[in-house]
Amino acid sequence: MEKEKSFSIKKRLKSTNHAWRGLGLFLKNTHNLWIHIFFSLLAVYLGFILEISNIEWVCIVFVIGLVFITEAFNTAIEINTDLTSSEYHPFARDTKDLSAGAVALSVIVAGIVGLIIFLPKIL
Repeated sequence: MEKEKSFSIKKRLKSTNHAWRGLGLFLKNTHNLWIHIFFSLLAVYLGFILEISNIEWVCIVFVIGLVFITEAFNTAIEINTDLTSSEYHPFARDTKDLSAGAVALSVIVAGIVGLIIFLPKIL
């Protein structure tokens, strides 16, 4: 039987290094991330300029997070698929295409939310 590990705040704080390393890998390996960052900053800029409401801010922050999270999962899935499927396999391709499709859906949702919030204020 495995010995139960005790809880330690020091160990929890140390384990955040893995998360920071993951974010670094995300920045390094995700080429589309810079496009997402640009449009996120544009949305935040427009939010301040057009003085959007608190609920509109919540929606903007939510969809920005949605895009970044789906892109992070997509990157992780692609790395794992490359690791486990060194030769071409149609299922590996399907896995990568499905995860990329999830990113595309999140971007579409973010775009629709952005249009709903910003278009009436701009026009």
